Amino acid sequence: MRPHVIALAITNATPTFELAVPCEVFGTDRSDLIDPWYELRMCGDSSGPLRTATGLAVHTPYGFDDLLDADTILVTACARPVQLDPPARLVEVLREAHAKGRRIVSICTGAYVLAAAGLLTGRTATTHWMNAGDFAHRFPEVDFVPSALYTDEGDILTSAGTGSAIDLCLHLVRQDHGAAVANEVARRMVVPPHREGGQSQYTKPVVRAETSDDLAPVLQWAQERLHEPLTVPQLARAAHLGERTFARRFRDRLGITPLQWLLQQRVRLAQELLETTDEPVEQIARSTGFGTAANLRYHFGRVTTVSPQTYRHVFRHRAAQQAGNSQAAQSVLTP
Repeated sequence: MRPHVIALAITNATPTFELAVPCEVFGTDRSDLIDPWYELRMCGDSSGPLRTATGLAVHTPYGFDDLLDADTILVTACARPVQLDPPARLVEVLREAHAKGRRIVSICTGAYVLAAAGLLTGRTATTHWMNAGDFAHRFPEVDFVPSALYTDEGDILTSAGTGSAIDLCLHLVRQDHGAAVANEVARRMVVPPHREGGQSQYTKPVVRAETSDDLAPVLQWAQERLHEPLTVPQLARAAHLGERTFARRFRDRLGITPLQWLLQQRVRLAQELLETTDEPVEQIARSTGFGTAANLRYHFGRVTTVSPQTYRHVFRHRAAQQAGNSQAAQSVLTP
């Protein structure tokens, strides 16, 4: 079975962090989790050597034409000159790749390139909030969502800036290999395992930074008790805070309410159990704190847009298909 090829479309003076994120997520060998892991290809303009915005040299052994051989094309964030005038060949290749059904992703201001290629017309998209006014003015045909962490239109995905690049890359891993693998990648990167794409890019700044503001212990405490009927007062007591203070600090830090966070964690746990066990939906509902299968179906559908049974079927079908492709490939190679 051949690896899923992710090709980065890199232009000169790309922001360093936004380039490093997909390199870390997809370029680090994690074949101990899924074998084969991704194959990452660095693609750039062959006219000369590229450097990041901070001056780091970027080796691009592949050109823009090689993007067409990838399963997923990821356009990295780009400098202002590229936003205003993207490389013509890159725009042409993106149009051709889209016509061939490739998955195309942009990180931060890479959305300018996708919009210039006409791939975002009539679609939802986002970019860094500081570029919101300019992007919306330049591309009025795009259904621009200025506050989203990332948008997912199936074959076209866009992200906001900096940290949200991690969110979108982990979202891709979750799509390809399931929640358990994505969560393990997040754990190794020491980042939150999941933030919804619709979550706001920016939250109210924390006025004071105190050691008691660290919510990590109570989050871990809650994750170990998702099967229990947890309440906000219980979480507040575990954090040694008053209920109102806890709720305010929680939203300041995570951008969502404690109950919204609990719902997300329970749905993600349900996804893992649907992927990795044969437990009936009723048992998974009890194990994840939803209590009844009806509650699980309702909340699972609101978050994922599909039922637990459909999610399990699609994931198992995809896994079986990948295994079949692997066996077929081995039979071809065997004399």
